[in-house]
Amino acid sequence: MNGSTQTEPAPRTPTRRSAPSRHSFFQGAPWTFTRVAMDSMLLIVGSVAALVGIPERYSGDGELLVWVFPPFVLALLALWKLYRHRIYERLTDGLPQVLAATSLAAVSLIAAAALIEPTADPAPLLARAWLFGSLYVIGGRLLLGWAQRRARRTRLVAKPTLIVGAGEIGAHVEHRLNAHPELGLLPIGYLDDDPAPDEMVRTRKAPVLGGTDALGEVVELTGARHVVLAFSSSPDRLLLPFVRECEARRLEVSLVPRLFESVNVHLALEHLGGLPLHGLRTIDPKGWRFAVKHVLDCVASILLLVTFSPVMLALALAVRLSSPGPVLFHQRRIGRDGRDFEMLKFRSMRGSTADTDVELAATLGHDLAPGGVEGADRRTAVGRLMRSTSLDELPQLFNVLRGDMSLVGPRPERPEFAEIFGQRVLRYNDRQRVKSGITGWAQVHGLRGQTSLADRVEWDNWYVQNWSLQLDLRIVLMTLRAAFHRGS
Repeated sequence: MNGSTQTEPAPRTPTRRSAPSRHSFFQGAPWTFTRVAMDSMLLIVGSVAALVGIPERYSGDGELLVWVFPPFVLALLALWKLYRHRIYERLTDGLPQVLAATSLAAVSLIAAAALIEPTADPAPLLARAWLFGSLYVIGGRLLLGWAQRRARRTRLVAKPTLIVGAGEIGAHVEHRLNAHPELGLLPIGYLDDDPAPDEMVRTRKAPVLGGTDALGEVVELTGARHVVLAFSSSPDRLLLPFVRECEARRLEVSLVPRLFESVNVHLALEHLGGLPLHGLRTIDPKGWRFAVKHVLDCVASILLLVTFSPVMLALALAVRLSSPGPVLFHQRRIGRDGRDFEMLKFRSMRGSTADTDVELAATLGHDLAPGGVEGADRRTAVGRLMRSTSLDELPQLFNVLRGDMSLVGPRPERPEFAEIFGQRVLRYNDRQRVKSGITGWAQVHGLRGQTSLADRVEWDNWYVQNWSLQLDLRIVLMTLRAAFHRGS
């Protein structure tokens, strides 16, 4: 003992907070009812559209089945749990299932009619009902999804959310919920029986409102409606009664699982009696799926080089005429498994290109990635145009063709930075399990240039763990959309 006493921070007394306006149209049971009502109405409108303008020779066959079509589709959508509440849904989530439901309903009714009345021909009417119903329901779901996301982004709709566990993981949950308002969850405070001091968790912004035994008082005063269980100081055996109390108070509960760094979309849930067992199905970056990805990379890079060859020739001429120096800029980068390679770009700067990466790395903030304009702005007029549209990256198609890079993957870093970041940032080197990419999951989420390095690493590792060809295609489409917006 050194004679000094260290006191734990006292929990802050819960105060009544003004919660966001509760537009129940966009959440809870009213939201589910709205979606069911919208789908029902649009399927009926599709059936009416199918019957209007049909040739007279088809008017007697299948009219009854056209009216059976809407409830059949609704039953399939409910059976496939498309009306189940989820914290977050992308605009396109569920659309393939909608198309599958309308297709299965139409085919089933045509087959049933053929068995019951072989001389009937309901196919033309049901085909029209399928077409109109599919288009209308998909359009309606896109419209409703867009409206809900907009309401959430503007915080018109947000569920006051308590985080159980006021440590680093809890603070990370708070950061993510604030950074992504489209989730519809607004962090208002923490519950923790033994919270870490503020100076130990500097990223924690919301107040610690009390321990887990203060749930009732805190919920009454704050209007909380959702609880996220992060890593709390309380033992797990004490959290089970807490979860039961949340259920009794009709609070939604979410859980950050242990070993969450290894959890991906391929997680399998099994049951050993009453014991749930999660199977962690990892992606093998050296497996056959990535071999297919690399073959597709080569084919796509050849096609893109042929397609963009006139643009690349024009840019090469513009770079040559804009300032003295080489057309291409060569820079060492760290790629898959820590191997270095020379990455190619169109030169966008004039003057000296002396390597000052070590000095620059030392001046960057602890959580700041390099990029953008570093030091004095030496960009040429052509260079500014190329960087604003990312056209300076086109020569990296040759890197893809040589096998140094992929079209999609984590962006490669300079060796000097990679060495420093590997020591400074948790799991930084994990992103090097796959080939670097011209574009990546972090970049399409706005993490370009001098942005949060920890966020970039988190997004990159999520990409590696959840990789699929569909995800690559999605990233390419998001990149094209972002490039179009930047160039417009």
